[in-house]
Amino acid sequence: MTKKTTFSGMRVQKTRVKTAKKRKISSTRWLERQLNDPYVQMAKKEGYRSRAAYKLIELDDKFHFLKPGKKVLDLGAAPGGWTQVAVARCKSKENAPQVVAIDLLDMPRVAGATFLQLDFMDDKAPQKLREMLGGQADIILSDMAPNTTGHATTDHLRIMGLLEAAYEFALEMLKPGGVFAAKVFQGGTERELLTRMRKDFETVKHAKPQASRSDSSEMYVVAMGFRK
Repeated sequence: MTKKTTFSGMRVQKTRVKTAKKRKISSTRWLERQLNDPYVQMAKKEGYRSRAAYKLIELDDKFHFLKPGKKVLDLGAAPGGWTQVAVARCKSKENAPQVVAIDLLDMPRVAGATFLQLDFMDDKAPQKLREMLGGQADIILSDMAPNTTGHATTDHLRIMGLLEAAYEFALEMLKPGGVFAAKVFQGGTERELLTRMRKDFETVKHAKPQASRSDSSEMYVVAMGFRK
């Protein structure tokens, strides 16, 4: 059974998925949500590798930090949705890329960006990335999240641990005046890190893009004007 709804002028097919014999109910619900997600459908239509691209688009539309000529480092970049947006908005050229993506997982190349398959916490990562960028970064992006366990407290601590590692990395890799934009999950422990950010950056903004699912505790922080 299907019915048509609209989303921002786009017609969206509502699809109901039948539970297969070997498919868990949770998997069926996930598949149904994906099939009915307007951002998933728009990503396919517009050539983005993930629906997450629209989160970065919304953040930049609001805070205007992705600018032509800026050197961008995308942490945990796979599958590459944020990298695609950074390339387009910073006008990174294929013959002179100014966007570098890094991830433990392999990722198909994005035109206008270079890719390093490595853990950003590896001791070799900072020097390799400086060589690829041609110096320090103007902007560091992080849409990373670890695999979840289903236990809320444990998951929040793991998520915040990864964010704190990304933040320490950003402090090492950013130019003065630089920008750090990252995913944060609300759960209490993020307040200490946000307080620290306000000391290290001139301006700290946060927002929950419309592309973030309503049942998710994620929000995004954009820290601008790094005080090195």
